[in-house]
Amino acid sequence: MSPVVEQPAKCRLITDAPHSKAVSVTLRYDGADPLAMRIVFPAAVSLDGREVVWAFARDLLDQGLRMPSGTGDVQVWPCGRAQTILEFHSPEGVAMVQFDSMPLRRFLKSSYAMVPAGEERHDVQVENELGRLLHRT
Repeated sequence: MSPVVEQPAKCRLITDAPHSKAVSVTLRYDGADPLAMRIVFPAAVSLDGREVVWAFARDLLDQGLRMPSGTGDVQVWPCGRAQTILEFHSPEGVAMVQFDSMPLRRFLKSSYAMVPAGEERHDVQVENELGRLLHRT
């Protein structure tokens, strides 16, 4: 079983409503999928009443804390010195959330303690090779 880092966090849904809505989410990093991180949104904020999980590159979040990053379904950029915006694109529409940057930095630090930057592909190659060897028997 691979080690997993999970950290609760709060964010604000950015909408055209006069007041933004605070949401509790879970930040998740699984050593079995070392290139990606996940944000788990509760069912209460989804369109279909089910938990929503967004997976994207860990280094996208790392870069997005310093400068606008991403060109696809997930984009991340700093908002002032203490906030970070994440924008998610899906066929159903666009969602934007605002985080305090410090919890995101703590989460990344924990994930890098588990799998250092640059070591991700090595871990995947080792696991793939072990899996291949185990399936031979």
